[in-house]
Amino acid sequence: MDFKIIAVDFDGTLCEDMWPKIGKLNLELFAYLKAEQEKGNKIILWTCRKGRLLEQAISKCRRKGLIFDSVNENLPEVLEWMGGNSRKIFAHEYIDDRNSKKIDLPFVWKGSV
Repeated sequence: MDFKIIAVDFDGTLCEDMWPKIGKLNLELFAYLKAEQEKGNKIILWTCRKGRLLEQAISKCRRKGLIFDSVNENLPEVLEWMGGNSRKIFAHEYIDDRNSKKIDLPFVWKGSV
Protein backbone atom coordinates (compact mmCIF):
# COMPACT_ATOMS: atom_id res chain seq x y z
CA MET A 1 0.00 0.00 0.00
CA ASP A 2 1.34 3.37 -0.93
CA PHE A 3 -1.06 5.31 1.26
CA LYS A 4 -1.77 5.76 4.94
CA ILE A 5 -5.07 4.58 6.46
CA ILE A 6 -6.63 6.70 9.20
CA ALA A 7 -9.48 5.32 11.32
CA VAL A 8 -11.46 8.04 13.06
CA ASP A 9 -14.19 7.88 15.68
CA PHE A 10 -17.31 10.05 15.47
CA ASP A 11 -18.83 10.89 18.87
CA GLY A 12 -16.38 12.83 21.02
CA THR A 13 -13.89 13.02 18.16
CA LEU A 14 -15.34 14.31 14.88
CA CYS A 15 -17.99 16.03 16.97
CA GLU A 16 -18.79 16.80 20.57
CA ASP A 17 -20.20 13.72 22.31
CA MET A 18 -23.94 14.32 22.55
CA TRP A 19 -25.02 10.82 21.49
CA PRO A 20 -27.54 10.08 20.09
CA LYS A 21 -27.57 13.68 18.83
CA ILE A 22 -24.72 15.11 16.77
CA GLY A 23 -22.78 17.70 18.71
CA LYS A 24 -20.62 20.61 17.61
CA LEU A 25 -18.23 19.59 14.82
CA ASN A 26 -14.47 19.48 15.33
CA LEU A 27 -13.57 21.61 12.30
CA GLU A 28 -9.82 21.31 12.95
CA LEU A 29 -10.06 17.53 12.66
CA PHE A 30 -12.26 17.79 9.55
CA ALA A 31 -9.59 20.00 7.93
CA TYR A 32 -6.82 17.56 8.87
CA LEU A 33 -8.68 14.55 7.44
CA LYS A 34 -9.60 16.32 4.20
CA ALA A 35 -5.96 17.39 3.76
CA GLU A 36 -4.85 13.78 4.29
CA GLN A 37 -7.32 12.59 1.63
CA GLU A 38 -5.96 15.18 -0.77
CA LYS A 39 -2.52 13.56 -0.27
CA GLY A 40 -4.04 10.22 -1.32
CA ASN A 41 -4.54 8.76 2.14
CA LYS A 42 -7.70 6.83 3.10
CA ILE A 43 -10.16 7.58 5.89
CA ILE A 44 -12.30 4.99 7.69
CA LEU A 45 -15.15 6.07 9.93
CA TRP A 46 -14.75 3.84 12.98
CA THR A 47 -17.81 4.24 15.20
CA CYS A 48 -20.31 2.33 17.30
CA ARG A 49 -23.19 4.13 15.60
CA LYS A 50 -25.48 1.97 13.50
CA GLY A 51 -28.68 2.22 11.47
CA ARG A 52 -30.30 5.64 11.25
CA LEU A 53 -27.82 7.20 13.69
CA LEU A 54 -24.90 6.03 11.55
CA GLU A 55 -26.54 7.39 8.38
CA GLN A 56 -27.03 10.76 10.11
CA ALA A 57 -23.35 10.90 11.03
CA ILE A 58 -22.20 9.98 7.51
CA SER A 59 -24.56 12.58 5.99
CA LYS A 60 -23.35 15.30 8.37
CA CYS A 61 -19.74 14.60 7.42
CA ARG A 62 -20.56 14.46 3.70
CA ARG A 63 -22.25 17.88 3.92
CA LYS A 64 -19.00 19.22 5.43
CA GLY A 65 -16.97 17.70 2.56
CA LEU A 66 -15.64 14.59 4.31
CA ILE A 67 -16.46 11.43 2.38
CA PHE A 68 -15.19 8.23 3.95
CA ASP A 69 -13.38 5.54 2.01
CA SER A 70 -14.99 2.97 4.28
CA VAL A 71 -17.34 2.84 7.28
CA ASN A 72 -16.69 0.29 10.03
CA GLU A 73 -15.04 -2.04 7.51
CA ASN A 74 -11.56 -2.66 6.22
CA LEU A 75 -10.61 -1.32 2.81
CA PRO A 76 -10.61 -3.79 -0.11
CA GLU A 77 -6.82 -3.37 -0.38
CA VAL A 78 -6.47 -4.47 3.25
CA LEU A 79 -8.70 -7.51 2.69
CA GLU A 80 -6.46 -8.58 -0.17
CA TRP A 81 -3.29 -7.93 1.82
CA MET A 82 -4.60 -9.86 4.85
CA GLY A 83 -6.06 -12.66 2.77
CA GLY A 84 -9.50 -12.10 4.27
CA ASN A 85 -11.34 -10.00 6.77
CA SER A 86 -10.62 -9.73 10.45
CA ARG A 87 -12.94 -8.16 12.97
CA LYS A 88 -10.35 -5.46 13.66
CA ILE A 89 -10.13 -2.38 11.48
CA PHE A 90 -6.56 -2.02 10.19
CA ALA A 91 -5.17 1.51 10.12
CA HIS A 92 -1.83 3.24 10.43
CA GLU A 93 -3.36 5.95 12.60
CA TYR A 94 -6.34 5.79 14.96
CA ILE A 95 -7.97 9.03 16.12
CA ASP A 96 -10.34 8.58 19.04
CA ASP A 97 -11.43 10.74 21.98
CA ARG A 98 -10.17 8.10 24.42
CA ASN A 99 -6.60 8.19 23.10
CA SER A 100 -5.37 10.98 20.85
CA LYS A 101 -2.34 13.20 21.12
CA LYS A 102 -1.82 14.20 17.49
CA ILE A 103 -5.05 16.19 17.21
CA ASP A 104 -6.24 18.37 20.08
CA LEU A 105 -9.75 17.15 20.81
CA PRO A 106 -11.79 19.95 22.38
CA PHE A 107 -14.40 17.61 23.82
CA VAL A 108 -14.00 15.97 27.20
CA TRP A 109 -15.58 12.57 27.80
CA LYS A 110 -17.55 12.68 31.06
CA GLY A 111 -18.67 9.07 31.28
CA SER A 112 -17.36 6.28 33.43
CA VAL A 113 -15.97 2.91 32.54
